[in-house]
Order: sequence, then structure tokens, then C-alpha cells
Amino acid sequence: MTKVRTKDILDKFHLELVSGEEGINRPITTSDISRPGIEIAGYFEFYPAERIQLLGKTELSFFEELPEGERISRMERLCTDITPAIIVTRDIEVPVELIEAAERESVPVLRTTMKTTRFSSRLTNYLESKLAPTTAVHGVLVDVYGIGVLITGKSGVGKSETALELVKRGHRLVADDCVEIRQEDQDTLVGTSPDLIEHLLEIRGLGIINVMTLFGAGAVRSNKRITLIMDLEIWDSKKQYDRLGLDEEKMKIIDTEVTKLTVPVRPGRNLAVIIEVAAMNFRLKRMGVNAAQQFTERLSDVIEDGEHEDM
Repeated sequence: MTKVRTKDILDKFHLELVSGEEGINRPITTSDISRPGIEIAGYFEFYPAERIQLLGKTELSFFEELPEGERISRMERLCTDITPAIIVTRDIEVPVELIEAAERESVPVLRTTMKTTRFSSRLTNYLESKLAPTTAVHGVLVDVYGIGVLITGKSGVGKSETALELVKRGHRLVADDCVEIRQEDQDTLVGTSPDLIEHLLEIRGLGIINVMTLFGAGAVRSNKRITLIMDLEIWDSKKQYDRLGLDEEKMKIIDTEVTKLTVPVRPGRNLAVIIEVAAMNFRLKRMGVNAAQQFTERLSDVIEDGEHEDM
């Protein structure tokens, strides 16, 4: 399924369609943008035809210096059957040779009033966001003290109930049941909710509740970067759980590894408070304060002192 088409760019940035309207639904497959100055000079050996082509003042002023025959030839080679669009910046007049070649090959020629560098930056950011690798995870995403906490676990373990308690305590819900995740950068995962279930929580025994209607606009947010995973599991008396917090487990989502904590669930444990403390402790660790490490260092000192006294 195509994520972005040329028409999306046209609408998003309010561009002017100059020619090539038949190709307005061409797919855009890469966030890379080309400024084909060297191609206009005649070198097409490595022409990235699948990219959006951006023509600014530099390219078009050089183009005007070329003989008429070369101008026609260069524009014909610039317009291919896989080129999603050719965009002219600074509201510069579009060359007739480009308009004619684009009409023949159905390549959309668009125009913007923005400067080339600024438009290139905005367009790249937009395309990278839209074309980022995506996945969906069964869980609940909550913003706790500025930390994006993804709560995972088997169905019925209490994820949604824990999220409801967190919302009551002033934190913000991003998504319940299904979290759509996109990798915006090498180590940046952003979670959102599917439109159909945005702002909704499913609580067994109550049914569907609208968090924004019940608790107000401050209780929800549309997206959040995921930095911590809390995996809830039913308490297993035979399993050894980490009691110090020295070992840091990781979970890989797409290509990014995220810190994961496994929390056993049994009656009497206040999961909302545990998750709050986990989020605060995670922030402290990022600031260089590690309580578990400090404890083990103090313990080592006490043991060493005891050994010296025995000697």
C-alpha cells in the first residue's frame, strides 16, 4: 500500500500545479530529494529518477544559459515514467521546455514560493515521517512524567486498568489495546493510536470509556516517543525476579532497542505507583543517578572493610 503520493505533497504544502496533472497520483517511495544540477549540465549516468526533483535559482539560471536544443533534451531526460514530481521553488517562472516535456510524460510540475533550502528541509521531514518503518504492538502507551511508557503483557493481565489509574493520577493516555509505532530515526520510536480507538479505553466490566470526555483534554495526547517498556506478567513463584535492578533488559522494536522492565502482577501490588516510580527512576538513571549501582558499591565497601578488620 502506497503511503505517500504526489497529490499529498501538493495538498500539504499548498503547491501550484503547473503541468503533468495526469501523474498526480504517482507514488513517492523515498524521502531523499534530488537537486539535478549536474543532470542539467548533461551528466545522467547516476540520475536518481525515483526521487522528487527540486529546481531552484541555481539550476534554472544555469539552464537558461544552455542552447535551445540542449534545453529541450535535458528536460526530456529529466522527466521519466517513475519521477514523482519536479518542484520549482522561489515562485520562479517554469521553463517552457519543462512544461512540454512534463505533459508528454505525465510528470507533475509543481511550484512553491518558498526558498529552496527551507522547502527541501520541510519536505524531507514530512517524507521521513510518512515513509518511516512502522509496526503495531498489543499494549497501552502512557506519558508518565514525560517518559513514554509502553505497557505490555498478555490479555487480561490488567494493562488498561493500570492505564486508567495512571490517567486518574494526572498522566496522559496515548493509545490503548493497539499502539502504532513508527521509527522516525535510528533510535527514535514514536507511538500513536489508530484513529478508530483514539482516546478510548476498554475496561472489562465497564466497556468502552472515552478518556478525553471523562478527564478532559489534558488526559490525552496524540503521540509520544517510547523510551521504556513495562511488561506485566502473572506472578510466578518459581521464577527469579530482579530485586536490585542492575540487569537492564532490552526489547527490540523494528531496529531500535528499548529498556524493558518485567513486573510480576499479584493482588496487593499497586501497578500504577510502580510504573510512576519506574519512570522517575529511569529519568534519574539517564541523569547519572543509579540507586542500584550505588547500593552495590556501598555493599562492596562494607565487605572490604569487614575483610580488613578480620585481618
